Amino acid sequence: MKIEDDIKNAVEVMRKGGVILYPTDTVWGIGCDATNEEAVARIYKIKRREESKAMICLVDSDNRAQRYLRNVPEVAWDVMNYATKPTTVILDGATGLAKNLIAEDGSVAIRITQEEFSKALCYRMQKPIVSTSVNISGEPAAQNFRDIPEEIIEQVDYVCQTRRNEHKPHKPSSIIRLRPNGEVTIIR
Repeated sequence: MKIEDDIKNAVEVMRKGGVILYPTDTVWGIGCDATNEEAVARIYKIKRREESKAMICLVDSDNRAQRYLRNVPEVAWDVMNYATKPTTVILDGATGLAKNLIAEDGSVAIRITQEEFSKALCYRMQKPIVSTSVNISGEPAAQNFRDIPEEIIEQVDYVCQTRRNEHKPHKPSSIIRLRPNGEVTIIR
C-alpha cells in the first residue's frame, strides 16, 4: 500500500470517530481525533488507563498548535521547533480539544512532529491527533509494530501499514512542563 493511501484510510477512520494504530516520531501510537471526546474515551479504555493521566497530542506545525493553545510562552515555540529529538511540551490554556484530553489544570501535552509519516497524517487530518504509546497502562510501550499486543490490535478500527516491518529501537519523547511565568520542569 502506498503511504498516501495509508494516510487517507487512517484519516477517514479518525474523522468518523475511529481509533487507529500508527507509527510516530517516537514509539508506535494509538491515535484519534483529539477533539472527539468519545474517541479519546475509547483510547483510555483500550489502554486501561485512568482518565486523570493525560495523553499527548501530535500536530504538524506551530500554526496548528496555536489554534488549540492560549497564552503560549515564546520559549515554548523554540523548544518545540528546535529540539534535536522529539520533545513534548505541557502548556496551560488548552482550548478546542476533547475535555477528557485536557488535564484538570487546563493544560495539554503537545508535540510538533517532524517525522515524515506522522507529520503528513497530522497535516491531512487538519486537527491534533492523540498520540499515546501503544500498550496497556503500566506495561512497556510498543517500539515497533511487532511489539503491539494482539488484544490492542483487535480493539482499534485501523492499523496503518507504514513501517510495520521496521525493527529498530525507539524511545518515547522527552516531556517538559512550561508555565506562563517561565518555570520549567523536566518530566521525562
